Amino acid sequence: MSKNYSENRKQLVLDAMDGKEVDRVPSGFWFHFLPDEIHANAFKEPALNQQLLAGERKYISEFQPDFVKIMTDGFFPYNNDLLYTAKSAKELANIQPLADDDPWFTQQIAYAKEITSRYGQQVATFYNIFCAGTTLKFMQPGTLDSEDAFLAKLALEEKEDLKKAFEVISGDLAKLAKRLIKEAGVTGIYLSVQNLLGDGITEELYQEVLAPGEKAILQAANSVSDYNILHICGYAGHRNDLSWYKDYPVKTVNWAAVVEEVPLEEGRKLFPNSSVLGGFGNLAASVIYKGTKDEIQAETRRIIAKAGTKGVILGADCTVPRDTDWQHFAWVREAAAEI
Repeated sequence: MSKNYSENRKQLVLDAMDGKEVDRVPSGFWFHFLPDEIHANAFKEPALNQQLLAGERKYISEFQPDFVKIMTDGFFPYNNDLLYTAKSAKELANIQPLADDDPWFTQQIAYAKEITSRYGQQVATFYNIFCAGTTLKFMQPGTLDSEDAFLAKLALEEKEDLKKAFEVISGDLAKLAKRLIKEAGVTGIYLSVQNLLGDGITEELYQEVLAPGEKAILQAANSVSDYNILHICGYAGHRNDLSWYKDYPVKTVNWAAVVEEVPLEEGRKLFPNSSVLGGFGNLAASVIYKGTKDEIQAETRRIIAKAGTKGVILGADCTVPRDTDWQHFAWVREAAAEI
């Protein structure tokens, strides 16, 4: 599929995250493995975990990416069914933290360990974790728009109860992050967040209700690894004010550069102490999906020419389509290696 890259790919990525000089700008792309990643529940259907693991192994073994974002299809739900049915924050405010031996912890740690035990010496591995707000939205019935509206309503009308619920959920997410690094041996986490949208929603409200838990997750991960990634998610065209995250303590930041119309060289001004990840779009209309070799490699050279070669990792706005030809990823790496 591509030339053999014999250098230590793991160290290459860690050096890029540290802003050091690198022999080539590393790259990485990721995609879902289950048909319905949002509503799948591997805690209730263990076979889904095996399907996910098989897909992850196939990709890592055959393509040998520079780094791995460990996908968590089937592990999106928090292990409390109240999040599926609750219609108010008052109902959510009484949830209790999960036990340390809850399958929500143990199954995810075991899954991550299956990957790190086989590939962890060769590549850096970053485990996908969604913040409390996104977790709640995924567990609510309806469209993405209605889920955003539901969360915004709770934040505006039942702020204190929602804060209590998110403190518990974020506390478990923070514990999970720390245990994944210490017990499963992942390099770090890939924490997905996004602005809360809706009439009346302000940055101040976000910083009061959602940000504390998100920062707590990062702080827990940072206590056991220097290498964690913040993903400001622009999935399905969701627009974010990136400045809301300028003080989040994280080594590397990934945002939807194409959706937000904020290229890497501009975004890094907001995050001067972090390296940056991304640059490519992630839709079926994007060059990484439909482009020719010449087009993809021209875009690779353009991104690097603008963003530079230090503190840069090439990737996409978010997950790319499942049927993206892996050869396209190889073309990016090949072009980057020639610079």
